[in-house]
Amino acid sequence: METFAENDIGICLQPTFNIDSDNGKLIGTAESLTRECSGDAEKAVKLFYFVRDSIRYNLFMISVFKEDFKASRILEWGKGYCVQKAVLLAALGRAAGIPSRLAFAKITNHRVPLHILEKLKTNTYPRHGYNQFYLNGRWVNVTATFDRELCRKNALPVVEFDGKHDAVLPGKDLEGNPYIEYVRKFPPTEDLPFDWIVEKISKIVGPDKRPFFKKPDSSSN
Repeated sequence: METFAENDIGICLQPTFNIDSDNGKLIGTAESLTRECSGDAEKAVKLFYFVRDSIRYNLFMISVFKEDFKASRILEWGKGYCVQKAVLLAALGRAAGIPSRLAFAKITNHRVPLHILEKLKTNTYPRHGYNQFYLNGRWVNVTATFDRELCRKNALPVVEFDGKHDAVLPGKDLEGNPYIEYVRKFPPTEDLPFDWIVEKISKIVGPDKRPFFKKPDSSSN
């Protein structure tokens, strides 16, 4: 996994195969969402809430194929799991002129539904993906993973973003019980470290996993 050079902001505005911020539909979506915004912070907020709620979280969208992490494809699907949603948010950020990159962490989710726990045999995820926007001279962490409706159905706190402060998954749920535990944080990257991700997730979901569209969004936390 390559580490990021802190002094190279420009690379976080460039398109890549997966963060295809030069795609016409992505550019159009970013422009539509941010055309009335007065600055990057306001733009980042608009993009965050779009990805958080309009792109529904679905764990069954995990894939071990690189093309299934392409931002334009995720936009078309309207659903994805944490890494896919982070790739889309990075692409929309770049399309809107905001330096954007990916960040990853190993997390434990103490509120994983039983049917997911039984299927995956673990509540620890080695490659949780989220984002960083460069706003007002510093990198701000944002996590658009779980949509509001999913959080409501599962009585979980919703991550909110004000364009200034970090917005990450909380350590406690609404009743004060353990929720998300950040076990280890990894260096941010300007592009999707696909091989590094698949090395771990293929051991959980198998070597041939593709997005599974038949599962309803509401069953995947």
